[in-house]
Amino acid sequence: MQARERQFTRGGFLLGIGLGGFVDGIVLHQLLQWHHLLTATGDHPAGTVAGLEANTLADGLFHVATWIAAVAGLFLVVSAARAGHRFLMGQLVGLLLMGWGAFNLVEGIVDHHVLTIHHVRDDVGAPLGWDLAFLALGAVLVAVGLALSRRRAPAAATIAGGPC
Repeated sequence: MQARERQFTRGGFLLGIGLGGFVDGIVLHQLLQWHHLLTATGDHPAGTVAGLEANTLADGLFHVATWIAAVAGLFLVVSAARAGHRFLMGQLVGLLLMGWGAFNLVEGIVDHHVLTIHHVRDDVGAPLGWDLAFLALGAVLVAVGLALSRRRAPAAATIAGGPC
């Protein structure tokens, strides 16, 4: 694998991690309010002002980390494209899906099962089904993303990623 292709692959994957984190934080934490980062610890209940303050801070730090991942990934993808790496949009979409799925798998295993700092649904009595569905979604995203990312751009095709 050439250096530009490795840079593009790492960048697309990292961008997917960042965007997957944004989906998690914005949809599950803010819009649906199913959980916050620390809601299952028992020390920071979302039903108290102090608990909500602690969770809001933790959620904000989580968003900063996902933003950094997204910006770094975008920088790598754009740099590879500007250096002449040719790619199909399906490859990029595949890498984004793989990164998002990997985010779900790692975050789901570490936060939901190992550290148990929160679950997908902290507002239900039996969150295990939701946690397992989150992991299954992550595995599907990785599998679909892997299939899409393996496509290669023909040398003479009209594709994204030419010099800017």
